[in-house]
Amino acid sequence: MNGISHLWLLFIFHQNIERGWKNTVKAPRLGGNSTMGVLASRSTHRPNGIGMSVVKNKGVVSSNGQTQLVVEGVDLVDGTPLVDIKPYIAYADSVLSASDNLDDINPIPNRDVSFADTIQPTLAEIEKKHRGFSALVTAVLSQDPRPAYKQHIENDEKTYRVTLYDIDVGFEIRDAAVKVTELVHLG
Repeated sequence: MNGISHLWLLFIFHQNIERGWKNTVKAPRLGGNSTMGVLASRSTHRPNGIGMSVVKNKGVVSSNGQTQLVVEGVDLVDGTPLVDIKPYIAYADSVLSASDNLDDINPIPNRDVSFADTIQPTLAEIEKKHRGFSALVTAVLSQDPRPAYKQHIENDEKTYRVTLYDIDVGFEIRDAAVKVTELVHLG
């Protein structure tokens, strides 16, 4: 795997198989209320249950007779079965002229993100274990991961949650900005 910066992971949406699949889905990027064909989406409710994700290749390590592939940027739940791993080949996998109309339909927000003073000590401890954690949180939450139909609400009373690594991140939307108010270690 040397010399390959990124990899494709092909996997099974194992937590959705029993639910079956649907011909149409309500896509979050369309506000969660409009339907579209499942094959025109990235829905987890697919006819074959196969998903794919591109990740950064961090190399192979061996420890105690076990060889492991180390990757970064995984967006899978623990225990997700992998079907295959393929190299990401830039000239074949990147189409510079590719386009879609999702940004025209519902553009991705770019919100300011701040961390409450009360969680600064916890954030410092997390940064020791997960270097760059605050940058990751900022990158994810600046896109306002709330349901699309709520993204126009600039003062939202609800505390939303997202899990990054082993940390439950609680956040609120105030004055059109994201404020991280809770960081809780899971497990």
